[in-house]
Amino acid sequence: MNKFFSNKKLIILMIAVIFTFGLIAVSLNIRDNKNDSPFFQQAGNDTTSLFGRIISTPVNAIRNFGNNASDLMNTYSENKRLKAKLSEYEQTKVELSTKNNENKDLKKQLDLYNTLTDYSRINASVINRSPSDWQNYLTINRGSLKGIKKNMPVMSGSGLIGRIADVNKTSSKVELISSENSSSNRFAAEVLSTSLNVNGVITGYNTNSGLLEMTQVNTVDGVVTGQKIITSGLGGITPRGLYIGKVLSVKKDNYGLSNVIYIKPATDLTKFTVVTVIDRSVGDN
Repeated sequence: MNKFFSNKKLIILMIAVIFTFGLIAVSLNIRDNKNDSPFFQQAGNDTTSLFGRIISTPVNAIRNFGNNASDLMNTYSENKRLKAKLSEYEQTKVELSTKNNENKDLKKQLDLYNTLTDYSRINASVINRSPSDWQNYLTINRGSLKGIKKNMPVMSGSGLIGRIADVNKTSSKVELISSENSSSNRFAAEVLSTSLNVNGVITGYNTNSGLLEMTQVNTVDGVVTGQKIITSGLGGITPRGLYIGKVLSVKKDNYGLSNVIYIKPATDLTKFTVVTVIDRSVGDN
């Protein structure tokens, strides 16, 4: 009886082996004769492909984001360079226009080695601007050792922003054109025109509108929106032809007695980090 069961186990084992080899042969035959892969192979391939897409999607997204960020930074840098060149161009146009007019008028009458528009530049950086005195003063990193003197006008970009109020050895204090100080030495200004002679003084700044106010004007006849306002050179301190801004409107003052020319500054008076100090050279020769 035991021998029978032993032989029976052997027979079952042989049948299992034969069945296994049969399945393998059938599988190989199916693979060779069919275009599609077996179900289990297809399932494995699909699973591998799915995981590959899951992993590659965020990797590709990060790589594309990096490329786009790099392109954006390059565009931003190029935009800053173009804006800086545009600001310089505005001041150059003003200088050229005023010098041409001066050549036609003043130089025919006066035998001068230098003119009201002759000056050199000293570049400087803003090192301090107190929040409590933001509208009135700032400090730059140039002083008497670099040739800075009191009352020298200061520009940023293409526009006038103030003048030197106090000088130290290695730093200077700049009083801004937007100063609220009523005792400030104000800038004499004029409307740039070949036919008009409109002069006045920059006496105020409206923090809400961001506009400069030109008062004490001798006339507003012919003054229109968009005309350039420059320093007139009157008073002997500031050279003529420094660009201040453009006429935005002409109105009566609060009392309705005198005219006020409202000017959009050529430079944003709330933010700048680099300035240019103007060293007037009239009378040096």
